[in-house]
Amino acid sequence: MKDFIAELEAARRTVGTGDLPAGAARVVTLERTYPADVEDVWDAVTDPERIPRWFLPVTGDLRVGGTYQVEGNAGGEIRACEAPRLLRLTWVMGPPTPEDTSVVEVRLAPAPDGGTTLTLEHTAVVPPEMWDQFGPGAVGVGWDGALLGLGLHLDGGATLDPEAVLASPELRAFNVASSEAWGAALAAADGLDADDVAARVAATTAFYVPADDVPAEDGPGTR
Repeated sequence: MKDFIAELEAARRTVGTGDLPAGAARVVTLERTYPADVEDVWDAVTDPERIPRWFLPVTGDLRVGGTYQVEGNAGGEIRACEAPRLLRLTWVMGPPTPEDTSVVEVRLAPAPDGGTTLTLEHTAVVPPEMWDQFGPGAVGVGWDGALLGLGLHLDGGATLDPEAVLASPELRAFNVASSEAWGAALAAADGLDADDVAARVAATTAFYVPADDVPAEDGPGTR
């Protein structure tokens, strides 16, 4: 199995703030360069036949202005799709909201030394109590996992076995390291003291890497 931690370390993470129609928002950003051309990466992230090979099945009216649903996960409206550079959509867990509360934007650009740089930016209005408990790792760990899956897929073009990956000790270690990486990004952005950051990291890790035989309930959601 490929070195998941090396894949994690290949990404850059930042935490910031922004605005949405529903109010002040938090912004988490991931940037990762893949050794594939822009057209191939674009196809991997937009082709409904290809997306399930590295992520989850997607259904819906897959056009600008249409709606989509990720199986067992988020849904929303496709706001922009400018091949092969920009994909923007709302990202809502549960019923649609009257105002935008969560928007995901994916941007692709040729990397200076070859390959493609993918930037994923998730802007969301986060309840203060959730941010205080989990910080950016609530969604960041899920997005790290998605970019891991994309990288493994682009590397060999194979379809991943989700059950095998989810059950692997490598993924548990990856999720722990991802939670810690988002803690470091939060500390760099907000200047929180070490204890505050550690508490958020611990809560995020407990959700994504629960103790054996203890179900994860009432957590922050995924991706």
